[in-house]
Amino acid sequence: MVSDIIFGQTLIMLILIAVGVVCAKTGLISEASNKDLSKFMLQVVNPVVIFMSYQKPYKAELARNLLLTFVLSAGAIAAVIVLSYFLVRKKEGRQFEIERFSAVYSNCGFMGIPLVNAIYHDEGVFYLTAFITVFNLIVWTHGVILISGQKDFRQVIKVFYSPTIISILLGLLTFFLNIRLPETMLSALGFIKEVNTPMAMIVSGVTIAATNVPKMLKNLRVYYVCLLKLIVLPLILAVPLALLTGIDEKVRMTVLVAAAAPPAAMCTLLSIRYGKNSVYASEIFTAGTIFSVGSLPLVVKATEYLTKIL
Repeated sequence: MVSDIIFGQTLIMLILIAVGVVCAKTGLISEASNKDLSKFMLQVVNPVVIFMSYQKPYKAELARNLLLTFVLSAGAIAAVIVLSYFLVRKKEGRQFEIERFSAVYSNCGFMGIPLVNAIYHDEGVFYLTAFITVFNLIVWTHGVILISGQKDFRQVIKVFYSPTIISILLGLLTFFLNIRLPETMLSALGFIKEVNTPMAMIVSGVTIAATNVPKMLKNLRVYYVCLLKLIVLPLILAVPLALLTGIDEKVRMTVLVAAAAPPAAMCTLLSIRYGKNSVYASEIFTAGTIFSVGSLPLVVKATEYLTKIL
């Protein structure tokens, strides 16, 4: 069962996050070092994992499923954006921009890649690249406009220069042209690929360690946003996904897991950049990451049940 694999994987990730917390509390990894590790993850490790997922023989079925994932990902994110405007109302004194952003955008890279890789291996990551591509295009337009309050569509151009998008484009090229790297190169990249899960979770743990947890636990809005992000919105998406029985289960579940992952760490980074409440963004990220250990298996289990009865 997919839900059982998810539960086991999230427990493993929680242990790795705890290692990160210990490293931060003991001074083994400083905040500055963690920023460097985060950049290394985003600019080297994640792109390698994504590129490696394309190193497989071309098959028409894979290409068709990848296109379907693009469509489903765009539809899922668009639906969640619309729903967020109804579920997170604009109100004086409320950090509604941060709450909407956190409710919509997931940690589909750091959390999504190891989770999908654990369930469906390289094929799952192959489909996940479609979600990540759509995510990047939307988060650097709608997401930036939401946090900054400024309409700057020049960000769209910058997206295409990011290592993640470049790795996807190169991967697509090698997949459709049936280009395989030499075994020595594949082995070398494979070693980098293997550090993805532990390093991503340790970086998250160090970030969490900097959060004032007692203060976070007293803020009821944090619970509300996490409820929306981890339970309400994913379950709403689960209904149409469960009805799409003619689509490969790997495609449907990859989109669901990516959308149901905890709030994106990018909210904190953008809040710092545009002078918003980055502490609040970090609190939501922390709570969402911890609560996702229970919510992800629950959402996947519910989707499996809906698929059977619908």
